[in-house]
Amino acid sequence: MRSSQASIWGRAPAVGLAFAALVLINAGAAEAHVEEGVLGGFASGLQHPIFGLDHLLAMLAVGIWGAQMGGRRVWTLPVTFPLIMALGGIAGMAGLYLPSVEIGIALSVLALGLAIAFAWRPFEPVALALIAVFAVFHGYAHGVELPGAADPAAYATGFVVATGAIHVAGIGIGLVLGTLFRGWVSRGLGAAIAASGLYFLWA
Repeated sequence: MRSSQASIWGRAPAVGLAFAALVLINAGAAEAHVEEGVLGGFASGLQHPIFGLDHLLAMLAVGIWGAQMGGRRVWTLPVTFPLIMALGGIAGMAGLYLPSVEIGIALSVLALGLAIAFAWRPFEPVALALIAVFAVFHGYAHGVELPGAADPAAYATGFVVATGAIHVAGIGIGLVLGTLFRGWVSRGLGAAIAASGLYFLWA
């Protein structure tokens, strides 16, 4: 038992440093949507979710929340999000109108952060429905920019790969931090994410 706890504590600083590095890298890019000449192909699609702090935090939160709830939701939440996000992306590419996209994205960061902070464990369909609504906003924001890419297919592949990687990172963070101090470390991280959501709404 002690060796298991020691292993967890040994990994926790590395996970925390990795998360801090991601936030610091994105400190100068609080807005998710880079408008100036970054849409060129796979690399640009890969960068888009990573260098947009609101996208990054929301996608990390999906993985952390799934890990916090446990059971099937460890994988159903991170799988549902990119699937629905793809539908939102199609809507954006088609030029369909979706109001208040930036507000929807900011609210996703706030709501998911609060769900983690309060260790909310709703029925799975409720959690999936909430994830799906937020995924539409995130996907739409990506989809609006896809037609302007030099290679839309490569760009789409890049941001899907990045989204999956961020979800996996969130699951890892949730599984490690969720065991510390009876889950209060993970909940504190959720509170920090929620505070970021409030900032995005204000900004």
